[in-house]
Amino acid sequence: MRVIYFSQDYTSHDHQFLAKLAQTPHEVWYLRFEANPTPFEMRPIPSGIKVIDWMGSRTYKSQSWDKLKLFWDFRRILRQIHPDLIHAGPVQSCGFFTALAGFKPLLLMSWGSDILTKANKSLMWRWITKFTIRRSSMIACDCSAVRDGIMKLVNYPADRIVEFPWGVDLSQFRPALSQSRLRDRLGWQENRILITNRALEPIYGVELFLEAARKVIEKAPDSRILMLGSGSLEPGVRTFIARHNLEHAIHFAGRVPHNKLPDYLNEADVYVSSSYSDGTSVSLLEAMACKLPVVVTDLPSNRQWVAPDINGWLFPSGDAEGLSSAILEALEQKDKAEIMGETNMAVARHKADWDRNSAILLKAYQQLAGGH
Repeated sequence: MRVIYFSQDYTSHDHQFLAKLAQTPHEVWYLRFEANPTPFEMRPIPSGIKVIDWMGSRTYKSQSWDKLKLFWDFRRILRQIHPDLIHAGPVQSCGFFTALAGFKPLLLMSWGSDILTKANKSLMWRWITKFTIRRSSMIACDCSAVRDGIMKLVNYPADRIVEFPWGVDLSQFRPALSQSRLRDRLGWQENRILITNRALEPIYGVELFLEAARKVIEKAPDSRILMLGSGSLEPGVRTFIARHNLEHAIHFAGRVPHNKLPDYLNEADVYVSSSYSDGTSVSLLEAMACKLPVVVTDLPSNRQWVAPDINGWLFPSGDAEGLSSAILEALEQKDKAEIMGETNMAVARHKADWDRNSAILLKAYQQLAGGH
């Protein structure tokens, strides 16, 4: 089967999908909608994947006229490759281009926020979203919250929505002795350590986390924080840490290669995410697989994975006081947190195995190609 995998940029999630597709007998082309000058993912494109060189892979945050030119170049690519299937997402960019070109079969893949937040940004965004959904052959999503969002927008056939959590590589993300010896290097051997590793963008509640972290350090001076990630808010993060004299308590590591993430997770005691919107968060699943208790925003997607007092703590979205209280409870209740970590590891092994979950996606490929 000739497949075009069409995605916004090149992230760790794209690498995960492409690495799995490279193991199949399919002939796979990778089409990138735009190229961030600061790469999200440092690992090379998996061997066996054919990279399409086009206008999109040489531009970033194109203006309207440039995007129109991209569309005509996209039509050229379709004529040139003549694919049997296009796997495209997010909805309003890659999915919309494919729908506008009238190509089928289109496996539309939601990336969570495209349905949960962007679909309601304006009447135009809502129209683009509904147009794209209606012209898709099948939709892949990672949680019930996204599935429900799709059904609210469009009366879409339920049997054409494939729900599966993206999952993690359990051979990589597991409890293990950290090779980095970061606790020793930082002198944090006796401290309780939080870790957060979401992108430094507004949707992930970065400023909310910093304010809650400040409160936590005031009330629990021995607590320490590993803060990973990069993004548009990075200068503000560094300024906040310096202005509040938190350099001793917050180790800001910036962007960390994906293969180093398990080391950082295994140095920590509690995982925290303050995101305002999420589908199934792979970052959350990675932390769970490393046996960490979690503190996350009370979102429908998170409730599919986290039950209060069973395997983590939930706090109201946007509530810095609620977040700091949940973190303090997680830090203080060591025995309870350890039991939660054991539960999370079991849940991850049972429900978040990428090798098992990716088979659902490949089955959808076969269904669509057979129908076509």
